[in-house]
Amino acid sequence: MVKKLYVCVLEAKELPVKNSRVKLKLGKLKFKTRILKNTFSPIWNEEFVFKVNDISEEVLVITVVNHSDESKVINGSGLVDFVGQVRIPVIAFQDKEILPPTWFSLQCPNKSAKFVNTFCGKILLTISLHCKGNANSFMNHKHSPNSDIAIENSRDLEGIHISSQPLSRKMGEGKHLLKVITNRLNRILNKKEGNSKSADCSETSNSLSDYEDSNSVQENSPPCSFEEGIAVMESRDSQPESPENLQGGILVDKIYAVSPYNLNIVLFAPNSQFRKDLAELQGTTNLQEGAWSWKDEDMSCLTRIVSYTKAASKLVKAVNATEEQTYIKVTKDEYAVLVSVCTPEVPYGKSFRVELLYKIMPGGDVSSEDESSNLVVSWGIVFLQSTMMKGVIESGAKQGLKESFDQFSDLLGRSFKVVDKTDLMNKEHLLATLQTESQMNWWQGLEFRGIELPDSFGELVTSGILIIQLQRVYDMVSHFVQARFQMGTDHGLKAHGDGWVLTVALIEGVDLASLESVGLSDPYVVFTCNGQTRSSSVKLETSDPQWNEILEFDAMEEPPSVLDVEVFDFDGPFDQDVSLGHAEINFLKHTSTELADMWVILEGKLAQSAQSKLHLRIFLDNNKGVETIKDYLEKKEKEVGKKLNIQSPHRNSTFQKLFGLPTEEFLINDFTCYLKRKMPLQGRLFLSARILGFYANLFGHKTKFFFLWEDIENIQVLPPSLASIGSPTLVIILRSGRGIDARHGAKVQDEEGRLRFHFQSFVSFGAASRTIIGLWRARILNPYQKEQITEEHEEQEVLVIPEDSGSILEDEAKMSKIYSAELPIKMTSVMEIFYGGNLEHKIMKRTGCMNYDTTSWEPVKPDVLERHVSYQFNRHVSVFDVTSTQQKFPNTNTGGWIVNEVMVLNGVPFADHFRIHFRYEIEKSVLGECACKCDVYIGIKWHRSSKFQQRINRNITAKFNIRLKEIFELVQKEILLMSHNSHG
Repeated sequence: MVKKLYVCVLEAKELPVKNSRVKLKLGKLKFKTRILKNTFSPIWNEEFVFKVNDISEEVLVITVVNHSDESKVINGSGLVDFVGQVRIPVIAFQDKEILPPTWFSLQCPNKSAKFVNTFCGKILLTISLHCKGNANSFMNHKHSPNSDIAIENSRDLEGIHISSQPLSRKMGEGKHLLKVITNRLNRILNKKEGNSKSADCSETSNSLSDYEDSNSVQENSPPCSFEEGIAVMESRDSQPESPENLQGGILVDKIYAVSPYNLNIVLFAPNSQFRKDLAELQGTTNLQEGAWSWKDEDMSCLTRIVSYTKAASKLVKAVNATEEQTYIKVTKDEYAVLVSVCTPEVPYGKSFRVELLYKIMPGGDVSSEDESSNLVVSWGIVFLQSTMMKGVIESGAKQGLKESFDQFSDLLGRSFKVVDKTDLMNKEHLLATLQTESQMNWWQGLEFRGIELPDSFGELVTSGILIIQLQRVYDMVSHFVQARFQMGTDHGLKAHGDGWVLTVALIEGVDLASLESVGLSDPYVVFTCNGQTRSSSVKLETSDPQWNEILEFDAMEEPPSVLDVEVFDFDGPFDQDVSLGHAEINFLKHTSTELADMWVILEGKLAQSAQSKLHLRIFLDNNKGVETIKDYLEKKEKEVGKKLNIQSPHRNSTFQKLFGLPTEEFLINDFTCYLKRKMPLQGRLFLSARILGFYANLFGHKTKFFFLWEDIENIQVLPPSLASIGSPTLVIILRSGRGIDARHGAKVQDEEGRLRFHFQSFVSFGAASRTIIGLWRARILNPYQKEQITEEHEEQEVLVIPEDSGSILEDEAKMSKIYSAELPIKMTSVMEIFYGGNLEHKIMKRTGCMNYDTTSWEPVKPDVLERHVSYQFNRHVSVFDVTSTQQKFPNTNTGGWIVNEVMVLNGVPFADHFRIHFRYEIEKSVLGECACKCDVYIGIKWHRSSKFQQRINRNITAKFNIRLKEIFELVQKEILLMSHNSHG
C-alpha cells in the first residue's frame, strides 16, 4: 500500500559552519532546502513529502551540508565533505502517528567512513506517516524562532543518536535497531512503553551504545507524575509572588463552590474529562496532551505541550494550535498557570502569540462548611514581528477569546455552583451591623460639648435643683415635641408571605436641602414599590441624618421593576410635607452587587442645588425558589387567557445576556416581527415579567432596546393597510417622559412627548397581540383588581379560554342550518377531522389554512372536552388570523357527537363587534352502518351594533357555506381513498 511520509525541517543549532543547507533522501527521491548564510542556528521551516512503497526497507537520510564547500563533495565512494547526517528507518513510524518537534544530534563520519558520536550540532524535525489520500498536511506545529513553546525543553528528546550504519548488516542486528527506535518514538508520543527484549550481540554493541546512553539520559529526567510535580513545587520554601493579570484584560472572574486544589485538578490534570467535554462543545478535534515534565534541570517549573485543531469559524478555516502550559506558582491554596498559544496557520499567525494566565485563589468562605475558589483568567498578546495589522489582530483575538471563554464558564458552571459575590458580603451580617450601630447611638448621645460635671457639694445641690426644674420643663416640651414631630416608622417590621421579598437598609443622608435659609430640615424618607409604602423615622434638624434602619416589604408575587424614593421635610401631622428630593431605582439596570451598597443621587430643584444623596443597601430575594416562576405563569395564564410555558435555562440565559438583565429576570415568550420606522426592520420581540424588548441584527448592525410594562400608557391595533403590507399593526404608546433609552426604536414622538412604537408582520398576530395586551393589563392592575380577577376565575367550572372568545354554548334557536349531507363513510372516520391528526392538518392545509395549530383535548367537566385552534388563511383568500375554541361531547339521544365552536377573526374590520358560533352534529345514518349524517349550524353573535351588520352576516354565511362543503367533500374523498389503498 502506497503511503506518504511528511518531513518538516524546522531549524538547527550549534552548527560548526555559518552557511548551510539540508538535503533529504528517501530511496530515489531527493529534496533540499534553501541556503541560509551567516548563522550558526539557521531556521528553515520547510515541508517535504515522500512516496513510500515499502516501509520495511526505506531509510530517511537527512544531511546538513556546508554551502561554501559543497562544490568539493565527491559523489563516488570516497569521503563526502558535509557537516553531519541523521538516518531514520521509516519502519519506526506507524500510520497516522506524528512525531512532535524533536531534536536529533548530527553525526559526523571519521576517515574509515564509520559514524562516531562527534558533536556536530542538532537539527529539529517533525515527521509523520499517512496513507495516501489523507489530510493535505500533517503539520500541527509551525516553528517560530522567538516562540516560547519549549520544544527543546522536552529533554527526553535530546541526545537521541540514531545510527547510520548500512542496511546490509545482519537481520537480527537491524531488527534490534528498529525495535529501539520504535520504543523510543512510542514513549515520545505518550504511548505505553513497550518491553523491549535485551540481546547480547557483540556485533551491535557499538551501534546500540548510542541508544543505551540516550535511554540513560531519559531515565535521569523522565516526565514526572502530575500529582508528584505539584507536591514538589508546593513544598518549596521560597515561592514567587502572585503574577499580575495580563494587559489584554479579564476573560473570567468568577467564584466556584469548590476547593482550589480540586479546581486545579479539573482544569489541568492529565486526561481531564472537563477538557474533553470543552473540546467537544467547541468543536475542537485532534486533541493531544503531552506529559507534564520539568522545564529546567533544577525542577523549577512543570510544563507540557498540548496540540489540537480548532473548529472553523465564519472567517477562518479550521487551524492547528499548540499550547505550552507552565506552572509559575504553586502553593497550598493558590495556583498560577501561564499558557502560550501559537496558531501559525491563521492570517499573520507567525507574527504573534497569545498568552493566557490562569489564577486559582481562595474565594472566601461561602458558608462555614464549604470552600470556594476564585478563578481569574486574563489574556495578552505578544507580537514577534512588527505588522500594520496589529489593531485588527488584537480585536479579532479578543472577540474569539471572549466567545471561547463564555463557553468555558458555562460548562464549568454546570460542574460547580457559581457563587454570587454578593453572597460573600453576607446580607445578614450587614444588617446585623446596622442593628448594632443603632443600639450604640445612645452612648454617643451622652457626649456633650461645653458641659462640666459638678466638682463640689454646692454644685451638686444646685445641679439637683436645676435637674428637678428641668425635668418639669422637659415633660412639657416632650409632649409638645411628640405631638408635633413624632411620626411612626416601619423600621423593624418583618415581611410576610412567600415570593419576592424586598429589603431596604437606609444608612444615611448627605447634604439634604433645607426650605429655610437659616435652620435645618427634619427629614424622613418614604419608599414605594408595587403599591406598598414604607417610611423611616424623622430626624430633627439635620442635613446629614444617620438612620441605620431596615425596612422590609411584604412578599410580592411578581418581581418588582422600580423602587421610588422620596425625602420629605416633616412639618407636623396636619401640614403638607414638602419634598426635598426624589429618585427612582430601576432593578433591571443594576446588578445585585451594585444594589447591595449604593449612593442614590436625589433629583429635584432643592436636591440638585444642594447635591443631596442617600446611602442605601437593597436586597431582592426570592424565598420560594423555582416555584415562584411556576405560580407566576399559572396566574398569568388566567389573566392573559393563553397557555404560558416555562422557558429553558439556556434561552433564559441568552435573553439575560442579550439585554444585560439580572439573573432573576425570566423570559415568558418571544415573537418574530418587523419594527416599523422609516424602513421595516425584522427582529424578535421578547416578553418577560418586567420588560418588553426588541432585538435585531442586520449584517452586523445591532438594534436593541427595552422598556418596562409600567411605562406603557396604551396599546392600539391598526387594521391592515397598504403601508403595512396587508398586516395589522400593533402600536405601543409610552407615557410622557418614559422609555427615553428606547427612543431610537420609536417611529414617532407625538405632541404630548409620548413615544410610539409600531410592530407588524407577526407570524400569528392574534396570539402575539393577545399575549402582549394581556401581560400589560395584568401588570398595571392594582392588587385588589388582580385578587378580584383571580376569584372570578376560581369560581368558573371550565378551563381558561380567550377573553374575546365569547361563550362556547349558544342557544340552538338562534342558529340556522348551513350544511347538511349524508356521507357514505363511518361516523368515527368523519370525527377524525377533530382529532388533530394528519387527516385534519391535510384537509385544512388544502382548504387554505396556513400555520394550522391545535391543542390537545382536555376535560373541562364530565363528558365535555375542550381544545383551541389557530391558523391563518391563505393570502389568496384573505389576510386575517383565526382563533377558535371547540368543545365536544357525546349526544346521548342519537349516539353521535356534538361539537360546539366559537370562532374569532383577527385583523378584519369590525372584528371586535361579533363572534361566529358553529354547531356540528354528526350521527349514524339510517342508510347503514357505513354511512353517517352531518348537520352544521351557524350563528353570529353581535356584541356591538353596526350599520354593516346585515351585510357582514350575509357575507360570512355565504363564505362558510362554500367552505364547509369543500371540507366535507375532501374528507369523503380522502377517507375513501385510504380505504381503497388499504384493501388494494
